[in-house]
Amino acid sequence: MTNIKIALEWFLNPDHLPMIAGIQSGAYKEAGLNVELISPSEHYDGFEQLKQGEIDIHCNEPLHLFEHYFDGLKSLGCFFETRGGVMIRKERIKKLQNNEKIRITTPAANEITNKIGFEILKRYAAQEGFEIAQENVEFVQNDFWHISNMKNDTTLDGAWLCFYNFEGIEAEYENFENIFIDQFISPYPNFSALEFMTTDEIINSKKTDINKFIEITNKMAVLCQGNTTLAKEYYYTYSKEEQSGLMDAIVEDTVKRFETNIKADNERWKHLAKFLEELDIVHLSDTEYQNIWN
Repeated sequence: MTNIKIALEWFLNPDHLPMIAGIQSGAYKEAGLNVELISPSEHYDGFEQLKQGEIDIHCNEPLHLFEHYFDGLKSLGCFFETRGGVMIRKERIKKLQNNEKIRITTPAANEITNKIGFEILKRYAAQEGFEIAQENVEFVQNDFWHISNMKNDTTLDGAWLCFYNFEGIEAEYENFENIFIDQFISPYPNFSALEFMTTDEIINSKKTDINKFIEITNKMAVLCQGNTTLAKEYYYTYSKEEQSGLMDAIVEDTVKRFETNIKADNERWKHLAKFLEELDIVHLSDTEYQNIWN
């Protein structure tokens, strides 16, 4: 039995269902894999754990392949992609249009994520024919419970780092009227996805087992898409979360967004890499970029 330790990007949630299904169904164990999912203390913990050889795989948003690049970092492919962006209360969109001060809740208020969040709003404004000033957009550090935070604090005009299969579905469920500013209404490359990442060292030592893991995870994505009742059962049993109408709706939306042919793709995130260069966030050489996918 080969141990495969996987560090998640945040807390366990339905985005991870292909792996949960692989564990709960026994499919990984039948292939000789003992898969362990590890929830981090901080969003970027998995990159240091990869460097130190403490885990075998990390899953995180693809922009971090570039932002947290290190020699030997490798993509195994994207397994999930949703719409993502900034949610603004519908009645507050006028404040944005009038370049008034707005407050945006986010679980990661820092220079880089704030810069990206503002750029999404700025590009949306330009496309709609108005301008906004950076000093009029304040990002407020909170957690990932965006809808609750906005309901409990009416001074918050919107939320940043929203995944539609979570916040968009919750807003629909709670009748929370909003404008969801994503890549379809603001011209920027989507990065609201999850990518499997590993290292040269792990590939060299566990190549056969990593390939088995990807093959089974593809099958589990197909299984979840074809049987949402079973997907919910696996999720609630594994997570020990109490079943709810909201989480049922989230699972139903999420399973449609899984990839069923996970593979490293050096074309998929090229526009994202260019976007990060334009914002002066990260600059990778052509060699460094290609090394991620080779």
